[in-house]
Amino acid sequence: MLYDIMHDDIRTVLNERVLPFVEMPAQYVGGEPNAIVKDHSKVDVKFALAFPDAYTVGISHLGMQILYTILNAREDVAAERSYAPFPDMAAKMREEHLPLYSLETYTPLRDFDIVGFSLQYEMCATNVLLMLDLAGIPLLSERRAPEDPLIVAGGPCAFNPEPMSSFIDLFIIGDGEEAVTALVDELKAVRRRKKASRREILIHLAKKVPGAYAPSLYDVEYNDDGTIKSVKPAVKGVPERVKAALVKDINSFPLPGKPLVPLVEAVHDRISLEVIRGCTHGCRFCQAGIIKRPFRARDPLKLMEAARECYRATGYSEISLGALSISDYPHLYPLLKGLTAYFDPLCVNVSLPSLRVNKELKELPSVLNSVRKSGLTLAPEAASESLRLRINKNITDEDLLTGAREAYVAGWETVKLYFMVGLPGETDADVDAIAKLAKKVSLLRKELGKSPARVNISVAPFVPKPHTPFQWEAMLSPDTLRMRQAKLKSDIKGQNIWLKSHRVDRSQLEAILARGDRTLGITIFEAYRRDCVFDAWEEHFKIETWEQVLRDCGVDAAFYANRERPEYEVFPWDHIDAGVTRKFLLAERHRALKGEVTTDCREAHCNACGHEKDCSDLKTGHEG
Repeated sequence: MLYDIMHDDIRTVLNERVLPFVEMPAQYVGGEPNAIVKDHSKVDVKFALAFPDAYTVGISHLGMQILYTILNAREDVAAERSYAPFPDMAAKMREEHLPLYSLETYTPLRDFDIVGFSLQYEMCATNVLLMLDLAGIPLLSERRAPEDPLIVAGGPCAFNPEPMSSFIDLFIIGDGEEAVTALVDELKAVRRRKKASRREILIHLAKKVPGAYAPSLYDVEYNDDGTIKSVKPAVKGVPERVKAALVKDINSFPLPGKPLVPLVEAVHDRISLEVIRGCTHGCRFCQAGIIKRPFRARDPLKLMEAARECYRATGYSEISLGALSISDYPHLYPLLKGLTAYFDPLCVNVSLPSLRVNKELKELPSVLNSVRKSGLTLAPEAASESLRLRINKNITDEDLLTGAREAYVAGWETVKLYFMVGLPGETDADVDAIAKLAKKVSLLRKELGKSPARVNISVAPFVPKPHTPFQWEAMLSPDTLRMRQAKLKSDIKGQNIWLKSHRVDRSQLEAILARGDRTLGITIFEAYRRDCVFDAWEEHFKIETWEQVLRDCGVDAAFYANRERPEYEVFPWDHIDAGVTRKFLLAERHRALKGEVTTDCREAHCNACGHEKDCSDLKTGHEG
């Protein structure tokens, strides 16, 4: 065993031989305000929440803080945290034979009962292997011994678990609040009954835990052309299709009242309040809008109380309201009014995520008058109305311009716009429209007798994702996407517009990992072996190495990323039930090809997406 330092020696080695030689050592020491430390001898289950990205990213993630709070509310569980160490720290840990440890008690991760990873982004795949390797836990699930911890993973990327199936013992698909509690209960239950083997434990959990999928209990059969023929259970009693876990009432799980406060500057140094879970607008490119269904709103009184409690426990100077479409919250106006009335005297700002462009946008600036005017963020996604109809963004240029005009009147000076290039059916004229629309938004402020507004454009390549109406579509070739980015850059030259384009090569790799099958496991393994880690970070992304790995492993990038898939093809994720039927997704694809809009089911009628909860009884608007 490489990592042979005793538990009690970890802190000494860290302080004397590791931390003085790495950047930002405070991210590796723990002891944050509101951290929870328990005596391991007094609990039944030790649960390590592992975030496969940097501390500065992971500690800002609300989902992990929610699970941390839920698990530690139990007397029989000790939940602790670990994040991916940067390469300089990882090198020192290897040099000193120091195992990856939890921040609460410096316990090696290999000594926990469960290590649970949050898979938020495909480009963090190799970081999972980095953390397992540093912990001294076998990377491949088939090589783990009975004494090794159970390796669990959830999050958006778990909705196509196959590329990571070689490394994860058990995926938890869907909402984690109830599932993680069931996981602990059932692990305790199977341990009490007998001394079960690792496989017997997995079989029990796969049968009993909501959203549980154990890849080793399923067989995959391939066609001669490399496509999937079938994914079937290899063990009697496990579900043929794994239904995502669903929390029907999110108000039954209060938001953390005492969130962790990082010791270094984090990506989001603020109070985060999840206002809504789910979205029914049905943007056809959006995976979150499918896998987070149905629409569930939090009680505004509970949100007010959570905000006050979090402020008392943290002292943060900003509160962020989180939602896929914040303007859909039925109590948005009274909530904002209540928050600003309470927190303005305390010099605490309220911020919003990107706003949906619709007829109500023109009303928001009056409500947002007390919100910090650092910039208004809007997400039209496409600049031409014809392309918006294809992606089911039923908005007009006039909606966008009216909202921007009202924002300028209220004092805003900067607008950020999100767009995509490479959407299905996109033409050169659609790309040209991005620059034209951005220019109109900028010059609107000049019409008010002021200088033109600064407009920041963020443009990302379209990546077709599983469980969406566009899962059958091809991603444009990298060369074509680069040409469109260059054209857009040329179009905005000399304007009061700043362009930020996502890297095409990273988006191509993201598509491969998002749409891949379990044969990609060897590719991920080999990329990690060649030091590909922190691929989401520009300074660490090694695209040349990744491209060589793909060639050496015989991976045809176009097969996964740039191929339109026939409607009869079996996807690697078809045995995962996200709650929305394939029939509905296919119908939406056909409507996209015709440029037809599907109305939000909360505004008209249920669109029969297949979800067990009917959203049509949920009101829209902003009543008190």
